[in-house]
Amino acid sequence: MAKLTKKQKAIREKIDFSKTYSVSEAIEALKTIASKKFDESLDFSVRLGVDPRHADQMVKGVCQLPNGLGKTVRVAVFARGALAQQAKEAGADIVGAEDLMNEILAGKIDFDRCIASPDMMPVVGRLGKILGPRNLMPNPKTGTVTTDIKKAVEEVKAGSVEFKCEKAGIVHAGLGKISFATDKLVENVSAFLSSVVKSKPTGAKGTYVLKTTLSTTQGVGLTVDVREFLA
Repeated sequence: MAKLTKKQKAIREKIDFSKTYSVSEAIEALKTIASKKFDESLDFSVRLGVDPRHADQMVKGVCQLPNGLGKTVRVAVFARGALAQQAKEAGADIVGAEDLMNEILAGKIDFDRCIASPDMMPVVGRLGKILGPRNLMPNPKTGTVTTDIKKAVEEVKAGSVEFKCEKAGIVHAGLGKISFATDKLVENVSAFLSSVVKSKPTGAKGTYVLKTTLSTTQGVGLTVDVREFLA
């Protein structure tokens, strides 16, 4: 068995890894061991009873976090004319059309979320192999392909997060900074879990939410009981 470092020993003295925590208890515990050098994110993972290899069991969606992410989200918008102007006025960081496409094809991706007007999708479609694996591809189901560019940009800037089920049936997202008040983080967790549950696919059978874990960017994962939010 590998020898524990001084930091690992200190964590084990504060954390009971055999315990299933309430969401608020887990957050409080993670706060005690969070890095003092930078403000870590609170990461939430949900293991679902689905097999995303089947189209009718894929889980994806978007959640508007009530208390935001606590960080600046860089937004790129594919639009022309009046919609491009709307995007700029709403605070989009990058706005373009074919010029933006060429930048991305050249490897320049200086944004966290991507929005497009419907008429731009033939252009954006050429970037599927680049944006898709990075979970940046605009999609009508997540509100990122829309004619209401202003609303879409404002929601992303305010703290909306997209989620998509991975091969192992896991959905995860950062839900704010560990420095947030515990009740604010609990509200974000509740909102995210609610969005995941509402996105339950038609092909999902049996128990949908199997296991939930909270951790920080560089921290350990704690199993949490979310039955109070599923009631």
